[in-house]
Amino acid sequence: MRLLIVEDERRLADALARGLTAEGFAVDVCYDGAEGLHRATITPYDLLLLDVNLPGVNGYKLAAALREAGNDVPILMLTAKDGEYDEAEGLDAGADDYLTKPFSYLVLRARIRALLRRQGRGASPVLRVGDLSMDRGARRVIRSGDEIVLTTKEFSVLEQLVVRPGDVVSKSEILEHVWDLAYEGDPNIVEVYISTLRRKLGAPMIETVRGAGYRLVDRA
Repeated sequence: MRLLIVEDERRLADALARGLTAEGFAVDVCYDGAEGLHRATITPYDLLLLDVNLPGVNGYKLAAALREAGNDVPILMLTAKDGEYDEAEGLDAGADDYLTKPFSYLVLRARIRALLRRQGRGASPVLRVGDLSMDRGARRVIRSGDEIVLTTKEFSVLEQLVVRPGDVVSKSEILEHVWDLAYEGDPNIVEVYISTLRRKLGAPMIETVRGAGYRLVDRA
């Protein structure tokens, strides 16, 4: 899943980015509201972490602008303001959830997972395709009763296929959601990870649809 952090406290933003990247998210960061609005408008993010007190365009206006444009990306608003009127203003502007600083990283992570589930990516954290199950909460993959050990990136690439079983997922879609905007390497890196996943999964589950992308199928 690809996240955008819009936070002018650079140390906090960078720390959050490091933590979430280590957990398999593709994370982009910007430090002012105008850039955040631009990024969120042109890039299909799965979730926004949005500070309220931003230079340029504040968080309330940024959220409202996205909603007015029909963008329904989940927004978790981060703020040092803890009054009920401030929380109400954030929710009225279009935020889906509201977290007051300072906050626990564990709580932040749980809120993110909850918002992603609520957005229709599966009410249960456990997804199944044939004899393959993926527990996104525990970050475990099991096939035919055997656990398959995956790296963080391998898990994230497979997740893009598991959430859309039977659908063709393009290489560009996988890049957009697993690698961040700072990635400037070879886009064929996706093929490398697909090859590794095929080897680890055993019997063929990942089909290549020539010129279109990849598809996860039930080969049980």
